[in-house]
Amino acid sequence: MLIVPTLEKMKQLKLSGMVKAFEEQLRSQNYSKLNFDERLGHLIEQEALDRDNRRLAGRLKSAKLKHNACLENLSFKSDRNLDRSVVLSLGQCKWIKEHRNILITGYTGVGKSFLACALAHKACLEGYSSLYARVPKLLVELAVAHGDGRYPKIMSSIAKVDLLIIDDWGLSRLNEMERKDFLEIIEERHDLKSTIVTSQIPVKNWHELIGDSTIADAILDRLVHNSYRIELDGPSLRKVQNENGKKEIDKNNKKPEIKSSSKKEK
Repeated sequence: MLIVPTLEKMKQLKLSGMVKAFEEQLRSQNYSKLNFDERLGHLIEQEALDRDNRRLAGRLKSAKLKHNACLENLSFKSDRNLDRSVVLSLGQCKWIKEHRNILITGYTGVGKSFLACALAHKACLEGYSSLYARVPKLLVELAVAHGDGRYPKIMSSIAKVDLLIIDDWGLSRLNEMERKDFLEIIEERHDLKSTIVTSQIPVKNWHELIGDSTIADAILDRLVHNSYRIELDGPSLRKVQNENGKKEIDKNNKKPEIKSSSKKEK
């Protein structure tokens, strides 16, 4: 068997998983006991696994998630008001298949963005495309895109992604252009894709933030009525982490106590 030419052909065909598996078979004596069908099946299985991993890496890279988060790292302490059974149910991603939304609200630092990124990470694992967008940056980018001709392209990419995270919604009242842009995003995705919105502002106050009553009604009608709501509570996780970090530093920097002896030195 001409091993080198075979490996070169595999590389030309971009069968990287199969190349690694074949090289493993050549190095190990364990595979010599397998018949041709079994060895070929192993090569194909490894190639399929390698392609799945590369596609997953591509989805995670394109998602641009703010946090390297996963559902397994979530805290379900009672003071957070985060129901484990609800999160595990959402982790099955049926809500994405049904094109439903999730609205996550709570005070600053309670983990809204982390939870959103964890759900998006699970979506990527399940084969869905995701995209993280922070509202202030997104609105500025769209405003610039109106002038340089990129607006249709950006809106098209936002409309196509299976799961869109809109983070830090409601930090400031929308102006006329921002209202129309946001309505366009929600309209293009309504009943076709899923969206996660995180906000420090309760949902009941979103109408006022949008400003224009007619546009606000249109946005909220499409966004809120088919959504799951998660209202996080508890202390700021950032504050807790900082306090724990300071305690650890103080503990490490604490000078050892010098015990005095009552006996006189001789």
